[in-house]
Amino acid sequence: MSSVWILLVFLLTYAGVAAGRLPWLRIDRTGIALLGLTLLLLTVLSLDEFGGSIDMSTLLLLFALMIISSQFVHSGFCDAVFERIAHAQGGPVRMLGLTVALTGAMAAFLANDIFVFAAAPLVLDAARERGYDPRPFLIALIAAANAGSAATIIGAPQTIIIGELGGLRLPMYLLACGIPAMFALASVYVAIVLVWNGRFEAEHAAGEPPPPPHRPHNRNQTNLGIVALACLLTLFCTDLAKDVWALGIAALPLLFNRTLTTRAVIAGVDWPLLLLVACLFGVTGALGPTGLLGALADRLQMAGMAPTNLLLLSPLVLLMGSTIGNVPGTILFLQIWKNPPPGTLFALALLSTLAGNLLLIASLSNVIIAERAAERGVVLGHREFARVGIPVTLASLAFAIFWLWAIGLVPLLPGGSP
Repeated sequence: MSSVWILLVFLLTYAGVAAGRLPWLRIDRTGIALLGLTLLLLTVLSLDEFGGSIDMSTLLLLFALMIISSQFVHSGFCDAVFERIAHAQGGPVRMLGLTVALTGAMAAFLANDIFVFAAAPLVLDAARERGYDPRPFLIALIAAANAGSAATIIGAPQTIIIGELGGLRLPMYLLACGIPAMFALASVYVAIVLVWNGRFEAEHAAGEPPPPPHRPHNRNQTNLGIVALACLLTLFCTDLAKDVWALGIAALPLLFNRTLTTRAVIAGVDWPLLLLVACLFGVTGALGPTGLLGALADRLQMAGMAPTNLLLLSPLVLLMGSTIGNVPGTILFLQIWKNPPPGTLFALALLSTLAGNLLLIASLSNVIIAERAAERGVVLGHREFARVGIPVTLASLAFAIFWLWAIGLVPLLPGGSP
């Protein structure tokens, strides 16, 4: 009966995560995951069992990267970048290109959710200042952030999770994922230009938005963040313990900081995301002792349906991204398939991140940008996002699949060799 109860809570939790919110309550994915974990702790799961199911190395890595990213945001670096975009010469197409290129570059090295939380109002106000419709630029921010974060192993929460659990190294990751990520960025630019051609100017003046937060650029603080980020990237090229060393690297800017308070930098951490990851580790980990996930993996393996090839992995990634989201989907995938081949891990990291552009609900950072825009009076609809997101996703996934197969990393068909 305990196994049945655990399975029921697991299914209800992931169904709630897929829904995103409960219609009669103001509860989001993090709250739903916390509720599911709480039900298990009150009934069949002990605190020791919950603690044993959490991968603390992954959480520490996420936390360390968020600290470094918060350093960049609070130093005024992001404000300075998008202020330059707002005052750059040229028309809307050039401004769009700068937005895509610079967003993709920053998303490759900063925690996605923290970066886009700060960048969304800056992009929106930059477009408004020049009399442009902010929606195509917000879509560019979303899509370029997802595409750029696929380029490096620290670009997105799911790539960090996969990289830590799979022991992936940065140089090999760049070889496997860097070129497809750049192709995806180019696809974002081309798709938005084609879809919004001739319609970049705002049709009517929007209401007066609330004043944006102004963070003057402190170059010394930015330099501290650059040093910490360079050390972190070097760390991912070594065999050192990533979690402890990453935490030490993240602490360096705090120790030598004479301007920003530690409280301000730590407050920039996305605590709801860390809680979501911890709760999902607990809920999916509770299924381990029941043998249900192992039995499912064995049956799929015997039937030749294990998603270790591109034909099966690609639609699975799209399904997870359009329902439960890429972070919950990644955690669930790695709980079901233990010790997948390294090529599968590279493909999962790349494809799941690129699939975040399919729908507005496919990635947590997408939702953050849409909510930030709504706070400033701009409604970004699911349909208008899908007009860009679907072709961008299909094109970037098609190229990524070809690339992974062409370099011999992942087989295309079941039973095939890389």
